[in-house]
Amino acid sequence: MSKSIGCIIALVVVGVILAIWGVGQYNGMVQSREAVNTAWSQVENVYQRRMDLIPNLVATVKGVAAFEKDTYIAVAEARAKAGQIKLSPEMLNDPAAFKQFEESQAALGSALSRLLAVSENYPQLKANQNFLELQSQLEGTENRIAVERRKFNEVAQGYNTKIKSFPAVIFAGLFGFKERPYFSATAGAEKAPEVKF
Repeated sequence: MSKSIGCIIALVVVGVILAIWGVGQYNGMVQSREAVNTAWSQVENVYQRRMDLIPNLVATVKGVAAFEKDTYIAVAEARAKAGQIKLSPEMLNDPAAFKQFEESQAALGSALSRLLAVSENYPQLKANQNFLELQSQLEGTENRIAVERRKFNEVAQGYNTKIKSFPAVIFAGLFGFKERPYFSATAGAEKAPEVKF
């Protein structure tokens, strides 16, 4: 009788230890997932800052470079398309939605680059204080976007590593923790630009 009580106590102790360990694994994955969501919020903040600067930048360019209409229309359209795609933290589990978001933001960045390149043709625009301030703010925002995307990738890597590591992978599968995608370079970024004189 005492041996069976001893076995039952041992099993209960082992069960309690495994339960505590399992709760720790689960809580660690939740903390990592929330860190990814927080990093994502920062990425969204800097993209929103860029979206907010664009109308002022376009209006300033419009006032000076009236016949470059195609360029600022392209920026407005790219901004509208990028603004239509809202990616919630839950949607980060969908690589296709993430890629669509990333592509719309890349298209907006490309349109903004064309707009800024047009400004080189207009000395009066380059001398416009409002334009120079907006251009400086936009450049700072683009730098912030790069920093926040890098931070997001680092946090996502930590989370992805955690949920793929044994034994956490067992709990990740049981509780629906899914891999988060990474930001990648824009298509063609691996090729050096061609310089012609």
